[in-house]
Amino acid sequence: MKTNNRVIVGLSGGIDSAMTACLLKQAGYRLTGVTMSTWDESYSSVEAVRSGCFGPGETEDISSAAEICHRLDIPHYVIDLKREFKEFVLDYFRKVYLSGRTPNPCVICNRMIKFGLLPLKAREFGLDFDYFATGHYARIVKHGDWHLIARGLDKKKDQSYFLCRLNEKILSETILPLGDFYKEEIKDLAKKSGFDDLVHRKESQDFIETDDYGFIFGEKGTVPGEIVDVKGKIIGQHQGIIYYTIGQRRGLNLSGLPEPYYVLEIDIKNNRIVAGEKSFLYNSELLATDVIWADGKKREGTYKLQAQIRLQHRAANCVVTHTKKQSYRVTFSEPQLSITPGQIVAFYDGDNVIGGGVIDNPTHNQATE
Repeated sequence: MKTNNRVIVGLSGGIDSAMTACLLKQAGYRLTGVTMSTWDESYSSVEAVRSGCFGPGETEDISSAAEICHRLDIPHYVIDLKREFKEFVLDYFRKVYLSGRTPNPCVICNRMIKFGLLPLKAREFGLDFDYFATGHYARIVKHGDWHLIARGLDKKKDQSYFLCRLNEKILSETILPLGDFYKEEIKDLAKKSGFDDLVHRKESQDFIETDDYGFIFGEKGTVPGEIVDVKGKIIGQHQGIIYYTIGQRRGLNLSGLPEPYYVLEIDIKNNRIVAGEKSFLYNSELLATDVIWADGKKREGTYKLQAQIRLQHRAANCVVTHTKKQSYRVTFSEPQLSITPGQIVAFYDGDNVIGGGVIDNPTHNQATE
């Protein structure tokens, strides 16, 4: 249906955001492309080894976004968000890792930067628009008077988990065209639209473009320490707490053990890693704090929902119970693997995301008994 609504499209330089712009232009929207600049050039020694959201490859991404806009005959602007990205994402990333927890910078970046400050700065830049659009594989649905994030049609590419903390105001002004498409359909559209080159372009899969993100921390967090078992026996050495997360097996370099060991706990006070058998990683409960509900309402009582504790986790049936401390106890029907403090838990009712919070320490943990 033809429309005169004005839309700014967040362009990363890749196929998904490019086809978002293509679809919206075909639908009759008046478009402007915007790309955020976040890379700090003071990290001059860092070399990109993969495509990511934060790294020296940003220059190439901006050039690609500009070329996409040129081919679609729409304006393109670069919005400088280096200072804001450092404050809201990098500082958060450092703080959470140095507290012995595992951050989720993508969820934070989406809420604070991509869907928050990028449109805001675009308006301050003088751009006038009605909606903001991105290339995320998720849908926005109306539920009564409220907008909700819902899983995308392509469950293999679904990114609703990353958008679980977006509020009603943001969602009411956002368009996500790719939620109704499969990835292969988007690739076909790119070929038919003359963007064959983007089909083969490396896509961003990581937060940082390098294997070693120690450059963000300096000496903090990279001090070696002991790896101990659940009884406190020293069984190895770690390279710095920032390189480890709950459930991790790689990088422990432990030998002579009867079965594989995994990271069970990060002991920040003693700068050590607690490792043990996989059986210790299963847990039936977690505590969710700083929960944002999509409808903006405060929730008390008990609810039967599904909870997803990481991107590749299959949402599991659970009971969510409000506590006196304004947090929520999440009790799963079956034990879940590697519940990780600091990560995000997204709450679903079927395909609809109804909220998201931060995972606190599980209320029951065999490794610390």
